[in-house]
Amino acid sequence: MNTLIIAKRVIKQLQGDRRFLVLSIIAPLIIIYFLKLLFDAFPPYVPVTNYTIPISAFIVHFLSFILCAILLVQERTRGTLERMLISGFRRTSIIGGYTLGYFGLATLQAAAVLFESLWLFDLNYGKETIFILFIVIWLLAVVSVMLGIFVSTFCRHEGHVFPFIPLIILPSVFLTGLIIDTNALPGWAAFIGKCLPLHYAVNIIHEIIKPEYSLSDTFKDFAFLTGYIFFLWILASLTLKETE
Repeated sequence: MNTLIIAKRVIKQLQGDRRFLVLSIIAPLIIIYFLKLLFDAFPPYVPVTNYTIPISAFIVHFLSFILCAILLVQERTRGTLERMLISGFRRTSIIGGYTLGYFGLATLQAAAVLFESLWLFDLNYGKETIFILFIVIWLLAVVSVMLGIFVSTFCRHEGHVFPFIPLIILPSVFLTGLIIDTNALPGWAAFIGKCLPLHYAVNIIHEIIKPEYSLSDTFKDFAFLTGYIFFLWILASLTLKETE
């Protein structure tokens, strides 16, 4: 019950901040358009379509993580989280409530980015493939929300969020298979990449955009990606009180 109460409060707060909502949806769409301009400048022999959806998923991952982390830190500076803890709200309920509250925003971001990418890059995938791509990007967005919540537990103000950006985002770009296959990396670098959620999302996307694919080949990656949600939920719940 407390989880739903917190979720309703978050949703109401998001609805009241129209500027934030517009920025959350428009910003990734603008970045996708710039990505289109960049890919159009590549030589014809470069298979840009292999990178389009993975990079689009990364954009959702990046923005969801930053925006959510900053919003949660603002809640801390206002004293909202402290009042909830004093009022007897369980840490798991607080984390679960904020996560549920951001589900709708994550869904809108995932849908907007995916369909703009399909339209701008003229990607002709079947309905089943498009649906699976949406699920993957949506799951990654939810993981990003959880990651933002977890990181926010270590921050006293918004400025503390920024050192976490290169620590999390840059390894996600270079070590997860987004640009280069992890098999071509040194063992220690590949291990770090496999500890990041984007690695599993990229694996799934690369598999399902093939002309012939089998969902059974992506079951393990789906399991890891979904598991990150619960893993980060537990971690954030354990660290929340210590930072208050």
